Amino acid sequence: MDFDLQWLLLGLPVAFALGWLASRFDVRQWKREERDSPRAYFKGLNLLLNEQQDKAIDAFIEAVQHDPDTSDLHFALGNLFRRRGEYERAVRVHQHLLGRADLPRAERDRAQHALAQDFLKAGLLDRAEEAFRALEGTAYDTEARLALLGLYERSRDWRAAVDVAQRLERSGTGSFASRIAHYWCEIALESDLRNHDADAQDALARARTAAPQAARAVVLSGQRLARQGRHREVFELWGELLAMQPMAFNLVAGEFARAALACGEQTRALQQLLGLHRRAPTMDLLHAVAILDTDAGAQRGRLLSYLSSQPTLSAAHELVQRHASNSEPLNASEAEGLQVAIGRAAKPLQRYRCAACGFEAQQYFWQCPGCLGWDTYPPQRLEDQ
Repeated sequence: MDFDLQWLLLGLPVAFALGWLASRFDVRQWKREERDSPRAYFKGLNLLLNEQQDKAIDAFIEAVQHDPDTSDLHFALGNLFRRRGEYERAVRVHQHLLGRADLPRAERDRAQHALAQDFLKAGLLDRAEEAFRALEGTAYDTEARLALLGLYERSRDWRAAVDVAQRLERSGTGSFASRIAHYWCEIALESDLRNHDADAQDALARARTAAPQAARAVVLSGQRLARQGRHREVFELWGELLAMQPMAFNLVAGEFARAALACGEQTRALQQLLGLHRRAPTMDLLHAVAILDTDAGAQRGRLLSYLSSQPTLSAAHELVQRHASNSEPLNASEAEGLQVAIGRAAKPLQRYRCAACGFEAQQYFWQCPGCLGWDTYPPQRLEDQ
């Protein structure tokens, strides 16, 4: 069969025309998709800025459908789902990203981090832990470890928390000494509940090594010694606490006084307590002093002095209670101190509070200065509500 060159000459222009039309069609379609995708994206962004999250989600879904390979759109959509509490949908979006073989390493790590946050927000702590651990050695390593630290605190896995905190310290993230000491104290309390005395003692020793200036381990160590009847050691240990952390000492002032009585150190303890009370007076110290010095006149004088410098309701209540038990009337100085304390305590309650935003003021406002709402102030002061 002879090949007719005439047909070849006729077919070439036709093939060229068809190819040109096909290319024009593809270019137009590509341009239309490129135009539609940013339009949907910016529409979603605008709705998001206007706090219309439902419509923003629809716009981002539309944008993803136009351009399913754009990872940024998927991240925006997944984050929106998470913020709305739709954790299952957020997980699906981020798992879809992780399933893409063409995703760069940096974007894959970003998707893994987002997925871990989804699990954490959803309360799936075991899956969140696994997802955060997968980020070790990535750009999200520090963020993942901090998240793991919070996760272990929530689940009360204190030994794992110690390990993560120590790793963070070694990486130069910052000092976690105080938190590590608290974790060991929690371990000591759990060991005490299980009657594992050696483990509890070891944990407290580790806590004091981690943060020598921290008060909690000293407090717990003293309480353990007190339960064992080792009052002399309690007195000496908490004497160190008084010098090291005088404010925290208030937590054990009463127990310190009782330990001093038990080991015959009443005079020395009284001097220490009165010295601290002169520098930083508190009701806890006054109660501890009263254990060691039972003279009613001296107690009354110290209470009146405290009330004049610290007109608190606690001091006023103590004064009234003492006089009621002794059936004695108040003298002029005590009555004045009581009046000042009650007036000071009542002042915050003599306010009006906006029901919309909580803004408080001494005078009544028809329009709230805080939220600018009208008629949002109940016409009653706080103490009358």
